Amino acid sequence: MEEHELDPDPLRQFERWFAAASDAGIEMPEAMALATATPEGKPSARMVLLKRADEHGFAFHTNYESQKGVELAANPRAALLFHWQRLGRQVRIEGTVERDSAEDSATYFRTRPLGSRLAAWASPQSRPLDDRAELRRLYAGAVERFGEDVPLPPYWGGLRLVADTYEFWQHGDDRLHDRVRYERDGDGWSRVRLAP
Repeated sequence: MEEHELDPDPLRQFERWFAAASDAGIEMPEAMALATATPEGKPSARMVLLKRADEHGFAFHTNYESQKGVELAANPRAALLFHWQRLGRQVRIEGTVERDSAEDSATYFRTRPLGSRLAAWASPQSRPLDDRAELRRLYAGAVERFGEDVPLPPYWGGLRLVADTYEFWQHGDDRLHDRVRYERDGDGWSRVRLAP
């Protein structure tokens, strides 16, 4: 990974690597680890799916009352990690998380399969359940309440991480990996090579 091969804009570089992962037939190249933390610094991580990456940020959707939603409301700093094993590449992205508009959230929500829209109403995400049967009852209640006309829940929607740091990592033999970090610098980006 030579500097002259890298795009000066890290979003464009991410798009190149994401396209290469898709072209390589990697299953779910949009899967990303999302790391959040409480205001006290207690971390947690989980896998989520990237729905959009553009100049407005890296978008994903969730229940705002879930653990990640609550943590991001209290501490909007987060990190993403994409790992494409077959290509020997990973991308780490750090930044601040903002909510998408209700209109954008509703537009995306309408594209989800019916079962997923019903589940958004049925699941009290991240809260204790008595047993699996309770979840089935909640789902049946959502089916009875909405049928096929399922509106956007008021507590569900899009979030987007607005990047201020990117790190591109590529596997190298003998652990001589390539690591290049981009950091926001005014209206542009600065770039530095890191030791593996």
